[in-house]
Amino acid sequence: MDCCSGSRRPGVGKTTLIQKASEVLKSSGVPVDGFYTEEVRQGGRRIGFDVVTLSGTRGPLSRVGSEPPPGKRECRVGQYVVDVPSFEQLALPVLRNADASSGPGWRVCVVDEIGKMELFSQPFIHAVRHTLSTPGTVVLGTIPVPKGKLLALVEEIRSRSDVQLFHVTKENRNHLLPDIVTCVQSGRQ
Repeated sequence: MDCCSGSRRPGVGKTTLIQKASEVLKSSGVPVDGFYTEEVRQGGRRIGFDVVTLSGTRGPLSRVGSEPPPGKRECRVGQYVVDVPSFEQLALPVLRNADASSGPGWRVCVVDEIGKMELFSQPFIHAVRHTLSTPGTVVLGTIPVPKGKLLALVEEIRSRSDVQLFHVTKENRNHLLPDIVTCVQSGRQ
């Protein structure tokens, strides 16, 4: 069983919830690895997002109006230009190691988030599919609520019979932690 949370609006608390669940699971002895995305602010204004691994390594995911790396196509979501090579450098090793780490037993791989910016990376799409199908690995991730053009991988995840979805809102975010931790713990294979 893989557990995903989703919300239409940014700033609802999905990442904070994922971080708290990761801490609870780690403190109970569960091997947890993965990454989350974090807003980058300057002068009180959001200027982009970083990808941060659970081991603390950080790199840019996107920035407002920045140029793409030399020789790379521009991948843009609204005002943000996505730095696909930086994202892949941090996210792909975590996903690829999810099935190889910790030896026998089960483990948790945190993937926050599987959204428009991240889906510019074909290797990421393949790695997520592989991780979702890896025996003994439970994916704790976030996906966006559908709006506008549907994202193929997100809809694929949403329709999987082995995925439990939690809709996160400002009203329920403080009450979902025990349910999410229980879902992850029951997902051991």
